Amino acid sequence: MAGNKKHIPNSLKKHRKLMRYSQEDVRRKLLLRNTSMISKWENGERMPSGENLLKLSVLYKTVVNELYYTLTKDYQAALYPQERVFIKHRKRKTRRRPERAP
Repeated sequence: MAGNKKHIPNSLKKHRKLMRYSQEDVRRKLLLRNTSMISKWENGERMPSGENLLKLSVLYKTVVNELYYTLTKDYQAALYPQERVFIKHRKRKTRRRPERAP
């Protein structure tokens, strides 16, 4: 059964280490009973609750999209396939904005 689990890509561990926190530090700040849940989040076995996800983004001084960048991009591609093409097209064209009058 272990082979059936889907890995949830994330950068939680990277951001934790950038902030120089141990899993124990994060456990204390999030008021969790132990570090096992943090380990499962970082290994992509589980997803934090919405509340814990927001707390992690504040704790790591980043946005949720950065913590789950690959997952965010996958959802964006699935939900807005035409917009994705539009964004790519827009990046190629650089338009100058007219200057504002003082």
